[in-house]
Amino acid sequence: MTGKALILDFGGVISRTLFETHDLTEEALGLPAGSLDWQGPFAPESDALWRAMQADEITERDYWQRRTREVGALTGETWTEMSQFVRRARGAEPEAVIRPEFRRAIEACKAAGVRLAVLSNELDLFYGADFRDKLPFLQDFEVIVDATYTGILKPDPRAYSAVLTELNLPAEDCVFVDDQLRNIKGAEAIGLPSVHFNVMQPAKSYEKALRLLEPERTLQ
Repeated sequence: MTGKALILDFGGVISRTLFETHDLTEEALGLPAGSLDWQGPFAPESDALWRAMQADEITERDYWQRRTREVGALTGETWTEMSQFVRRARGAEPEAVIRPEFRRAIEACKAAGVRLAVLSNELDLFYGADFRDKLPFLQDFEVIVDATYTGILKPDPRAYSAVLTELNLPAEDCVFVDDQLRNIKGAEAIGLPSVHFNVMQPAKSYEKALRLLEPERTLQ
């Protein structure tokens, strides 16, 4: 085993985003096609709420709390927790929306002896505590730091320090991947090598992360 680790955000880094699966969500909720028209990073010009989040006028949690209430209202229900949205949208088979690029990347890491960790602001808050049981691949992650419990949100430097402490590795021996630029800047501020994950080019993002860890290692 090498003394290196890949640290991943959860959300859009590991699974297809809720923006990418509107059709599945509409089907699962019995909504007419096209009911969900907010596209976040895929069409920021038409998503004012997303732009406000990117401008740090609201937090990511604020963004999804608003969307949760909106989608709940479309179903005639009152939703107050993001986990209600995800459970209903993703149903009983969350594995179906896991990115294949992610699967290939963790297999490459395992083959190279690169350790795996998750650093999330809201893993259990958004998905529900029992969600992990439906994702067997999480058993390959020796460290999961979730601000649902720590209360320390990225880009607070203490969040990155917490996962490094759990791994017992210096920042320079790790690579952090996140789809939010503010979180990347937070990691870089403490010297943690990072890759800003592009949800529109997931394979390229993972390739970059693997090359930083193992220059000769690519996704096959």
